[in-house]
Amino acid sequence: MTNLSIDKLFSLQGACAVIIGGAGKIGFPMAQALGEAGAGVVIASRSAKNYDPAVRTLNSSGINAIGVKLDQANEDSVNNCIQVAIDHFNRPPNILINCGVERPMGKFFDDTVDNWDKSMVSNARGLFVTCREFARSMSANGGGSIINVASIYGVVAPDPTLYLGTSFETEPDYPYTKGGMIMFSRYLASKFAKQNVRVNVIAPGGFFNNQEEPFLTQYCNKVPMGRMANHNDMKGPAVFLASQASSYITGAVLSVDGGFTII
Repeated sequence: MTNLSIDKLFSLQGACAVIIGGAGKIGFPMAQALGEAGAGVVIASRSAKNYDPAVRTLNSSGINAIGVKLDQANEDSVNNCIQVAIDHFNRPPNILINCGVERPMGKFFDDTVDNWDKSMVSNARGLFVTCREFARSMSANGGGSIINVASIYGVVAPDPTLYLGTSFETEPDYPYTKGGMIMFSRYLASKFAKQNVRVNVIAPGGFFNNQEEPFLTQYCNKVPMGRMANHNDMKGPAVFLASQASSYITGAVLSVDGGFTII
């Protein structure tokens, strides 16, 4: 075994990373961090293109990034994304971050069964398809790291008192799919460990996005660290789980929540 220095352990130089949902408020800082650590970056989503602002921002900072249109619930689309990454970066992806999410249940518990089904296509089928195809590719090419982005609401139940006096709440499909994501990630971690494919979960807490009052105050008062997550809070965990710094970690859930889930 080679004794690597800490900068080598965290380096992603020469890696190829696909970030599904990489233009979003949580996915973009992760994409940025992987690129800053040396990886080539693919931002993938239903609408991603090379001229998207997220891609242009990464390119302007010296990161080799492209945008690829992706339907994560469609096997041909997922395999096309893998091939586009190979064609551009001359190597198969060895990092996948699953940060794409669809939230169609705007009427919350009173929404339609059809919208529940729509959520399952993107958030359940989409998770299965992307993880399966990327894990197969990684297994055939020396291994890699899959990072699925869940939520604190995949770990604990939503606290209804946080939403008092507001116009919103948590949709019923959201904790269902995020909790399922955690157990599916553990299944994958066990199944692919001997192929050197690691599968871990980041479970973020609430991300600051100018939320309405009184939710913002009520949420921050519940968090031991007294604030919501921000851009920089997403970067370190992504690089850690993508890099050799976490080479002996698989099937883990890393809560990035300011202590929300410890009380």
